[in-house]
Amino acid sequence: MLVSPQNPLKPRAGMAPLADRLASARRVFRDPRVTVTAIEAAIGTRYTADTLALVRRRFPRARFVFVMGADSFAGLHRWGRWRSVLRLVPIAVVPRPGFTRAALAGPAARCFAAARLPARAARRLAGCTPPAWIMLEIREDESSATRIRESGRAPGQG
Repeated sequence: MLVSPQNPLKPRAGMAPLADRLASARRVFRDPRVTVTAIEAAIGTRYTADTLALVRRRFPRARFVFVMGADSFAGLHRWGRWRSVLRLVPIAVVPRPGFTRAALAGPAARCFAAARLPARAARRLAGCTPPAWIMLEIREDESSATRIRESGRAPGQG
């Protein structure tokens, strides 16, 4: 779980300090298979493509899957070197209310249509050679970092 110092596409206003967001993510993600990190702050990368390239070089035997919401996947084409992101690691897209269809019809999905795998491939996605992506067949996730920031409380705090 990568906690970004600052998403270049989002305003800084209302953003909790990185240490607070990191602590919140660690409270939420307690699975021993998930490492919560703010590695971008430590290595000085700003764009996901740079972070993924560096992390893959640093951990060559690790099998990464980039998990992102459908809202992010729908706007992936606005990210710096977005095609590189798809070529670096397999991606699992989490359905999100109001964004799932847009993600499936968006530029990233169209450009990498041949790399889309059926949802039943989710368990083996980490072993797939990129580009490879799936839309998970799960209930749409209504959680929102924006809503969490606006409410002033972290997930799990009631």
